[in-house]
Amino acid sequence: MNRPSARRVRPKTAPAISSAPHSLAARAYLKIRNQILKGELPVGMALARRKLAAALNISVPPVSEALQRLEREGLVESKPRVGTRVRIPTRRDIEDRSLVREALETQAARLFAERATQAEKRELRRMGRRIDRLYAACEKTSNRNFLFSVNTYHMKLHLRIAECARCPALRDAIEKEQVLIFNWLFDTAVERRALGSDFHARLTDALAAGVPDRAARAMRRHIRYGLNEVLAGLAKLCDGQNKPGWRHKRAADAK
Repeated sequence: MNRPSARRVRPKTAPAISSAPHSLAARAYLKIRNQILKGELPVGMALARRKLAAALNISVPPVSEALQRLEREGLVESKPRVGTRVRIPTRRDIEDRSLVREALETQAARLFAERATQAEKRELRRMGRRIDRLYAACEKTSNRNFLFSVNTYHMKLHLRIAECARCPALRDAIEKEQVLIFNWLFDTAVERRALGSDFHARLTDALAAGVPDRAARAMRRHIRYGLNEVLAGLAKLCDGQNKPGWRHKRAADAK
């Protein structure tokens, strides 16, 4: 007589934020994060929980939970008895994020050159040319929703490179470390939009050529391009912040 195998019951662990796709905290997190990435909540801006909750038409606790997650991820910062604001990145933040991005994405580029199919290489070249056209259009508009859609597509292109590298752990690391999110934030903060007319076409052509060393060099140049411009832009931005306002005790509606 066969005995039914015992089912192993795994202990449940409480997630840092509700994993339900439509939970209030998850919705608040995505909304606030997207407002930061659009520049609607610029770096240095104070974030009052009650005002955010009213704007989102939800209660304060889900907003607090969302802000805690954003703080863990490095997008906002808090000080006791002072308040919460969109984090102003330091020079070290930018340089460190750039190094992590370079390490991960140059490896993704190398593996793409080795492993991507011909169809995937053609797809990537099409994406590269499309993103160049979109960035060219960005120079003529200040519409934040359009800029947001362009940056979203830019992230999709870089994640597609990692997907076609056929190393899920590498693709997950790029997403988990949020290197593309922070690159987006830095560019939005200094309003860096002007790129060469074939900036991404040159990158995707180099990857599609199928030579790993060439692909890695092209990605390295791509990531390093404009770094000094971003550093200088954020230095000016930080100098112009209302620093005394950060030291003042926060208003009651921010608690």
